[in-house]
Amino acid sequence: MNAFPDPLWPVLLLAFVSFGDGLLCLRPVPFVAACFEDVGFPRRWWWAAAPVKFAAAAGLVAGVWVPYLGALTSAAVVLYFVAAIAMHVRARDFGRNLFLNATGMLLLSVFTLVYCFLSR
Repeated sequence: MNAFPDPLWPVLLLAFVSFGDGLLCLRPVPFVAACFEDVGFPRRWWWAAAPVKFAAAAGLVAGVWVPYLGALTSAAVVLYFVAAIAMHVRARDFGRNLFLNATGMLLLSVFTLVYCFLSR
């Protein structure tokens, strides 16, 4: 396992996407709000999505300098999207949000964790 990401670009890409996702969740844009509703995510917890995604972006970027933080954050992002996919499956929401958004983000997260921290 690598203490620091190598190569760096997938980690920064995942951080950028996580930050952008956090921006979309600040005041959930319509497709994000619809996704939350479709999976039964309680409205009283919608506010928590943005800080979690901003924290993921910050942890990934800080992991460039702090040993193992990037790997830990990458693993946490993988677990987040496994939980998101489980919520979609439980809600029988088998549309675009599951297959494009959640699965795409899971693949990017797994790729980042394996390629940057676990291989070599």
